[in-house]
Amino acid sequence: MASGVKILSLAGRSLALCAALYAASGCSAAMPPKELVEARTSYKRAAQGPAASLAPAQLDTAKQALSRAEGAFNEEPESQQARDLAYIADRKARQAEAAAALEQAQRDKAEAEASFKELSHQQLATAKEALQTNQQQIERERQARAQAESGRLQAESARSEAEKARKEAEAARREAERVANAALASLKEIAAVKEEKRGVVITLSGAVLFASGKSELLPIAKEKLNQVATTLKDQGSPPLRIEGHTDSTGSAQANRKLSLDRADAVKNHLISVGLPADKITTVGHGPDRPVADNASVEGRANNRRVEIIVNPTSTQ
Repeated sequence: MASGVKILSLAGRSLALCAALYAASGCSAAMPPKELVEARTSYKRAAQGPAASLAPAQLDTAKQALSRAEGAFNEEPESQQARDLAYIADRKARQAEAAAALEQAQRDKAEAEASFKELSHQQLATAKEALQTNQQQIERERQARAQAESGRLQAESARSEAEKARKEAEAARREAERVANAALASLKEIAAVKEEKRGVVITLSGAVLFASGKSELLPIAKEKLNQVATTLKDQGSPPLRIEGHTDSTGSAQANRKLSLDRADAVKNHLISVGLPADKITTVGHGPDRPVADNASVEGRANNRRVEIIVNPTSTQ
């Protein structure tokens, strides 16, 4: 059964179908990890709460994230990827709840402001009527002052609600940053990741991606790129520049062509799994930008690589 699921996965079947096959055959007897249990609980709570009507887009994002986590768990119950995806799904569900709370606060604020405006109109009418009377004028003016004080208190309440909504939005922003940092940590588990002036650089060894002298992706390369694509999509599919590099063995012209072909192969695969084509550019540097000495075997191996620059700061 395990080999059958693996074949379906390599064929690009959906995670939902894999989960159904596991459930039907009874093959998944493993207990779900704590992260997945928490993600399920968080999503259920969000789906049954105000988020269903006030933050449906964020709730749908949480649902998709949970589906990916369930798929990873069904495919490999004890994998770190299943835990990481479950953790992200839990964060997405909590974000949906936070977004719903923010939306409710904003609506409450708008209602309070509308009530205050209506009350002000009533006060003006009362004041005009009071000017036309004698004894009643003093009483009406007193009532108007009392109503004005009530309006002031309502306005203060509205300001308090607005401040509360601002704090909740700030908390949601910090939570989103924390999720982004968690996604970066997840990337570091499958590739070398570092922040440079040119952007966040994801480095993948050429030996892992391609056979020697070839530009066709190896099966293991597609698996790693799928993981990279999942994390990038969770971050809103940012702009990417894919750079191919080779060692100095052979002619520089042939190496530049090979490095560009390899960069294009990585780009085409990322597009095939859902990243937007208009946000991805490629360049082949060949042997022109080594990171190690080509005089040694180890140095040449380090120079044969593909780099994915996230949010590149330049076009070169």
